[in-house]
Amino acid sequence: MPRRALDGRAVATVVTLCFLWGLSQVSIKVANSGVSPIFQAAVRSVIAASLVALWARARSLPLIHRDRTLVHGLAIGLLFGTEFVFVYLGLYYTTASHAVIFLYTAPLFVALGAHWLLPAEPMTTRKGIGLLLAFAGVVATFWDSLQSPTRLQLLGDLLSLTAGFLWAATSLYLKRIVRTSMTPPQMLFYQLGFSAVQLSVMTLLLESRQVTALTPLVIGSIAYQGIIVAFASYLAWFWLIQAYPVSNVSAFTFFTPIFGILLGGLLLQEPLTLTLLVGGGLVAAGMALVNWPEGGRQNR
Repeated sequence: MPRRALDGRAVATVVTLCFLWGLSQVSIKVANSGVSPIFQAAVRSVIAASLVALWARARSLPLIHRDRTLVHGLAIGLLFGTEFVFVYLGLYYTTASHAVIFLYTAPLFVALGAHWLLPAEPMTTRKGIGLLLAFAGVVATFWDSLQSPTRLQLLGDLLSLTAGFLWAATSLYLKRIVRTSMTPPQMLFYQLGFSAVQLSVMTLLLESRQVTALTPLVIGSIAYQGIIVAFASYLAWFWLIQAYPVSNVSAFTFFTPIFGILLGGLLLQEPLTLTLLVGGGLVAAGMALVNWPEGGRQNR
């Protein structure tokens, strides 16, 4: 059974994960300078899926179903893979600071969808206020794009927002359809394994040149995404939500867009405009309200 409250180790772990996920947007942006976006996503999924398979084998954990649950695995893999097509293409056109704001609107789409799809998670006044705050943050960030000299950034913002929507769709599918028929390692392997195949086919069909400048920095960025983010951090996340109340853990994810904005400015010299900072702050505040447990209660 999950513990009833977060201890110091849990808080330190989830904040560290948020930092790693914020840095992930920067690493994708860096790697896009040397490899094509979909190819980069494919390599990431191949690396992480291989590591998950090795990790499960070492612990004698089954990964593949032999019944029709395998069809659900294919579905979440396709959703996951398509999400990351939009993530990587979005970061090709927009800044890491903008992309992380729009990608982390996913919990807000989840809150909206859960109201109709998950009877145990209805819309509340607090969630409604959180959604309005986050929507205001999205509008502010789009406004920041409209002030830029190129409209391609606006395209990148829209692609990143679509990725956030697809992330939410994957989460809702998992909660509604396959939550009780798959273990967390199986969910992760299906997402990574099937998306690796999907993305590999897409890069061969859509990208004529996958590699343009394979520098040590580009290689390191791709390795970071596959090993640290998609493999290690996702396994750590699954451990957290199994060992602690999921609502309490999720409430801390609002740190991710904050880290993403700050790291984009620090490492990529992206402009930290007032509108961008306000937009990121509103999205983070909205996420905190949407995810925070009702009335201080702890999920069990």
